[in-house]
Amino acid sequence: MSKFVELRRKFHLIPEPGFQEFKTQAMLLEYIDGLPQERLEVRTWRTGILVRVKGLVGERCLGYRADMDGLPIEEDTGYEFRSTHPGYMHACGHDLHMAIGLGVLTAIVEQPINDDVLFVFQPAEEGPGGALPMLQSEEFKEWKPDFMMALHIAPEYPVGTIATRPGILFANTSELFIDIIGKGGHAAYPHRANDMIVAGASLIMQLQSIVSRNVDPLDSVVVTLGKIEGGTKQNIIAERVRLEGTIRTLSAKSMSDVKARIESLLDGLKVSFGCQTELDYGSNYYQVYNNEQEAERFMDWVRAFDGVQLIECTEAMTGEDFGYFLQDIPGLMFWLGVDTPFGLHHAKLEPQEDAIGVAIEVVSNYLRHRSS
Repeated sequence: MSKFVELRRKFHLIPEPGFQEFKTQAMLLEYIDGLPQERLEVRTWRTGILVRVKGLVGERCLGYRADMDGLPIEEDTGYEFRSTHPGYMHACGHDLHMAIGLGVLTAIVEQPINDDVLFVFQPAEEGPGGALPMLQSEEFKEWKPDFMMALHIAPEYPVGTIATRPGILFANTSELFIDIIGKGGHAAYPHRANDMIVAGASLIMQLQSIVSRNVDPLDSVVVTLGKIEGGTKQNIIAERVRLEGTIRTLSAKSMSDVKARIESLLDGLKVSFGCQTELDYGSNYYQVYNNEQEAERFMDWVRAFDGVQLIECTEAMTGEDFGYFLQDIPGLMFWLGVDTPFGLHHAKLEPQEDAIGVAIEVVSNYLRHRSS
């Protein structure tokens, strides 16, 4: 077993929520402290870490990002190294992402390239979002790279597969929280109350009409409600209902248009049902848009790289806050095949660990190529 597979398993034991990755940060720093320090500069930002490896020439800086946080999911894998944090799991591959990041860092430290390389271990990707505030931090601004890349595991692809495309790869995403407030009362006297279960049911149907009736059929938009809370007992008219969901679009304009339509529906609901509403979009992630030139350069290089298969994939409605880096810095993200039947955010997700070595080899060699 390679030391990076071993590290992945150690990270898998300690999944932590966004901006609470204290054990994870300590484990990363412990490994980084054990590397030769001659060319290393290390800074922390909240629970994240920035590591700059000085290049032989240092005229430019290349960047690589790995995310750190876990998810509020009770693990249901067959691993001996299952999560030791009840109710939390690395169900999106961030444990692999960090191990790969350390593997690439080690390779660049041991054999420096011409350019500086900035390794970004970023917290809170799953929420509330660590990329944007990290980009705005003084620590990052001082070391801001000229190029950024990152990867994300892909359960559906075999190990040895790299999948990406020029242009949009991941969607714009926004959380959606709606509270509807009326007047509760006795179920026998509905005329004396203002039933928010009925108002909520009406709103749910209206929200589902946005994609079918307000969006160009050739556009791609998702409005999903995943949670409904309302009422306390079968014979009490509910005073409050809460809807929780997500919005995903393949353009920033479509996201703005969908939100405007939701706000219009809420205005109508207030008139129709005599209620009040509260709206919160929670965490918002900007689309992951691969710089066309950088993506084509990477794809051409991968096609010639032995032992790896390149797939030019279609865009996905998944969200990733790495999009904020690419909004500001030319670069790209790619999918890494890990060959498992269970998808991202699933309690049974068991990625193939052979993909760790593949990714370390691909990324470290591409940084060398990109530097030369």
